[in-house]
Amino acid sequence: MDQNTPREQVTATRQEAVRVALVVLALCFTLAVLGRGLSESFTVFLKPISESFGWDRGQVVSIYSLTWLISGLTAPLVGRLFDHSGPRIVYALGLLLLGSAFLIASRAQALWQFQLSIGICVGIGVAFIGNVPNSILLGRWFGPRLPTAMAVVYSAMGGGVLALLPASQLLIDHLGWRETYQVFGFATLALLVPLMLLPWRLFASGSPHVVKKTDPHFVDHGWTLLSAMRHHAFWALFSTFFFTAVGMYAIAAQIVAYLIDAGFPPLQAATAWGFSGIVLVFGMLGVSALDGLIGRRPSVLLSYAISILGILLLWLLQYYPNIILLTGFVVCFGSMMGSRGPLITATAMKIFRGERVGTIYGTISIGSGLGSAFGSWSGGLIHDATHGYNALLVFALASVVLGMIPFLVVPALRR
Repeated sequence: MDQNTPREQVTATRQEAVRVALVVLALCFTLAVLGRGLSESFTVFLKPISESFGWDRGQVVSIYSLTWLISGLTAPLVGRLFDHSGPRIVYALGLLLLGSAFLIASRAQALWQFQLSIGICVGIGVAFIGNVPNSILLGRWFGPRLPTAMAVVYSAMGGGVLALLPASQLLIDHLGWRETYQVFGFATLALLVPLMLLPWRLFASGSPHVVKKTDPHFVDHGWTLLSAMRHHAFWALFSTFFFTAVGMYAIAAQIVAYLIDAGFPPLQAATAWGFSGIVLVFGMLGVSALDGLIGRRPSVLLSYAISILGILLLWLLQYYPNIILLTGFVVCFGSMMGSRGPLITATAMKIFRGERVGTIYGTISIGSGLGSAFGSWSGGLIHDATHGYNALLVFALASVVLGMIPFLVVPALRR
């Protein structure tokens, strides 16, 4: 009896660690749903705001572009703050900024006010409850299974889009866009109370089993941000994040408007793009599963090929607007929207793991923010200049191809 007691205690401890890890995963997923859903909801607000003030597409899209620019630039700060102050402070600041931003936007009368609230404040808020803090926290609980855990969290983007885009359109139709922003603001601030009551000391401690088993021979090579920036893998990952985000967000910012212009009713357009959330879950998990079966490089390259097919289907939709092409686009483009993220994240965390991994990964993530901002802003300008979408789609296609190139030529990413 006494000899079995230690083994039973170890088993109970491991079971408890698994339960806590799943709770942490659910928490990160929920925060990611909220952050991505609220930020992507702007694609539904784009037309109502533009029509209310008579602004052209480039002016309105600049708000969305600023969101992702600021989100990317804030990523290193988030990593540093997480390393220094822990998850409670980071996540609480994120919710506070998001809720306040939407309340300010509900009363905005000038473009700069939208850029300050929806652009800057939402951008910072999304970064504070987004992939950088989630990847660091989950790495403490899932260790070598981080790619799978991050695939679940990255799929939250789809969950947020699925839940909040159709809901945003319905609320706008019934209440108006200003009142809808008020609903978003108060609801987000209300979540601060339960968030602060969570056992953050336990969540931040990580699993002792992960620490022991992740890699018993691991030696911290003392990576710093400067030393990481001298390594070719840093800039390869940065450029992949940048160019892929340019291509995907040049399209994503105007998807709902594009479908409406192609002849689909507004609610159907918002719902169709919202359903990308369902296929995104399968895309995320599918690409991560393929990583274990055929390797990282083939999995990533396949995801790029499917994204390219999705762009081609979107191009056909403006000439042949029908449910079959729309479904094909949503499945191909939507399922791959960010599907490479978990693998790129896991690659960065593996190469640069150590005490400064949060800061290093956060800096790499600037590429995604810059690309998202530049892509969506450029897409709006291209649309205004050409009064159509063909040049925009060519621009997006070329950018996606450039994002794929590092996985073809860079040694650290080919292994």
